[in-house]
Amino acid sequence: MVKFIIAKQLVGKKVISTSGYDLGKFMDADINEITGKIKYMIVEPSPDSKLATQLAGDSSEIRVPYNAVTAVADYIMVDVKNLDSKA
Repeated sequence: MVKFIIAKQLVGKKVISTSGYDLGKFMDADINEITGKIKYMIVEPSPDSKLATQLAGDSSEIRVPYNAVTAVADYIMVDVKNLDSKA
């Protein structure tokens, strides 16, 4: 059964990698206008995280493809193997 989450509940949630690295906080989502499915999560990178800084590059955000999300609870967990710094 699919669990629906209101986007407002996600804003500000901590985003971490499956290895436990802090990537930042959820800011917004890029939604497919036709299907209504999430394409990317937009994450504000943690300034204290080398991994987050590397993934953000010159940008002020990290774009996390939805297929990288492995769990959503008190935090959002993502698999970094499915991330691309140029996403």
